[in-house]
Amino acid sequence: MQPTVRTFFDAASSTATHLLTDPVSRAAAIVDPVLDFEPRGARLSTASADAVLAAVREDGLELRWVLETHAHADHLSGADYIRRRTGAPIVIGARIREIQQTFATLFEASDVVPDGRAFDRLVEEGDVLPFGGLEIRVLHTPGHTPACVTYLVGDAAFVGDTLFMPD
Repeated sequence: MQPTVRTFFDAASSTATHLLTDPVSRAAAIVDPVLDFEPRGARLSTASADAVLAAVREDGLELRWVLETHAHADHLSGADYIRRRTGAPIVIGARIREIQQTFATLFEASDVVPDGRAFDRLVEEGDVLPFGGLEIRVLHTPGHTPACVTYLVGDAAFVGDTLFMPD
């Protein structure tokens, strides 16, 4: 069985957010949600995340996971916003602690605690997350960052920035 995949493209950051659905159980997962940032006015918006959440509601889905493929430098993450709205746990590669340590030091960010506690589940190569009648398998795919992971669901692979989209 294969997941249903709906992609939401964010033109401002040229990034894609994916909504995965197990067609039998109606379980859903969101991959790499975007939090909108308007640089001229330095304003945040939840419009992109709200569009994905609206699709979850309209399709009668049960959101089980918010999956981050890596720490994003090209856009802000909407994962925490979605977690606060739905209770769905945020998943990211366990090596995020290394990224947090680098960011904390580099940006002198005393509010960044490099232990991964901002996320609900830290995953490693070979981990499997239940997803209705499907499974979400985790591959460690470092390169863009040491914490990058790929999520495999059926024949679909969600790679984040490990492989870039065509122009």
